[in-house]
Amino acid sequence: MGLEQAIIDFFAHMGLLNLTLGNVIMILVGLTLVYLAVVKEMEPLLLLPIGISAVLVNLPFTGIADPPHGLFYLIHRHLIRTEVVPLLIFFGLGAMTDFGPMIADPKTALLGAAAQIGVFVAMLTAVVLGFTLPEAASIGIIGGADGPTTIYLTTKLAPHLLGATAVAAYSYMSLVPLIQPPVIRALTTPEERRIRMEQLRPVSKREKILFPIASMLIIGLLVPSAAPLIGMLMIGNLFRESGVVERLSKAAREELMNIVTIFLGFGIGSTMRAEYFLTAKTLMILALGIVAFATATAGGVLLGKLMMKLSGGRINPMIGAAGVSAVPMSARVVQKLAAEEDPGNFLLMHAMGPNVAGVIGTAVVAGVLLSALG
Repeated sequence: MGLEQAIIDFFAHMGLLNLTLGNVIMILVGLTLVYLAVVKEMEPLLLLPIGISAVLVNLPFTGIADPPHGLFYLIHRHLIRTEVVPLLIFFGLGAMTDFGPMIADPKTALLGAAAQIGVFVAMLTAVVLGFTLPEAASIGIIGGADGPTTIYLTTKLAPHLLGATAVAAYSYMSLVPLIQPPVIRALTTPEERRIRMEQLRPVSKREKILFPIASMLIIGLLVPSAAPLIGMLMIGNLFRESGVVERLSKAAREELMNIVTIFLGFGIGSTMRAEYFLTAKTLMILALGIVAFATATAGGVLLGKLMMKLSGGRINPMIGAAGVSAVPMSARVVQKLAAEEDPGNFLLMHAMGPNVAGVIGTAVVAGVLLSALG
C-alpha cells in the first residue's frame, strides 16, 4: 500500500469526517443524561453509565458495540438479552428490601396492585397508536416504575425497543418527585392529605422469613412466567431476613449490585445508536411513559380514597401513590406532601407497604403479559 492510499484510508476512517446528524443528536442526548446524573443527581447510578456509553457508541468506527467482539455488544448479547443482569438486580433488590411494612398491614398490598392500572392504560394507548401487542406491553410496563422489570419484559417481547423503554423507565423514575405531586394534589383534598394513620405493628423475624418463601411458592405456582423475577427477589430477601448469611446478603446488595448496575448501564447505552434510537416510535414511547406513570399514580390514589371511605377515614389516600415500585422515592414523595399539610404527620412507613408491594405487583404483571404474548 502506497503512502497516498494510506493517507486516504486514514481520513476515510476518521470519525470526525463521518459524523452524521443522527450521531450528533445522540451524543447530545447522552451528554444530557450525564448532566442530569452529575448535576441534578437524577438516578446517577444508571443515567451516568447509560449516558456516557451512548456518547461512545455514536462515535463512528469505534467498534465497541459491533459484533462479534465489541465490549458493549458482548455485554448486551450475553448479559442483557439473556436476562442475566435483570435477574441479578432483582436478587440484589431483594437483599435490600424490607417487606415488614407490607406484612404489618397486608391490605396496603392492594394499593400496589391498583397502581398497575398505569401499565394497562399505557399499553392500550400504545396499541391505539399502532404498536404491536408485544411492543405495547413493553411500553406499558414502564408504568410500574421498575427499570429491571421493564428491561426483562422488553428483552423478551420487543428487544428492538430496549433502549427507548429503559431510558424512559429510569428517566421517569428519577422524575417521580416532579410527576407524582400534581396528580396526588389533584385527586385529594388538604383534609385527606392531613389524615394520620395508626402506628404499624411490629413484625416478627419468623414472619419475615416465611414471607419470601410463601410468596415464591404461591406466585410461582399461579404465574410461572413471573417466577424468575419473583424468585430472585425473594431469594435475596430470604438471605437478608434469615440473618445467617450476612456475608452473602451484603455481597448481593453491595458488590454484586454495583457490578451488575455497571453492566446494565453499558448494555442499555449500547442500544442507543442513532440508527436505532432516533425514530418516531422513540418519541411516542417517551410520551407514553409519562402517561403510564401518571395513571399508575392516579390508580393507587383512587383506590386509596375508596379504602379511606371504607375504613372510616383511617387510611390516608396518598399512600396509594406509592404503589408504583419506585422504592423508596414514591414513599418519600408521600411523606413530603403529608408533612407540607401537617409537619407532625409521619406516613413514610405506611407508604413503604404499597411501595414494596408495587415491586411484586409489577413483576407479576410482567409475568402475566409474558404468558399471554411471549
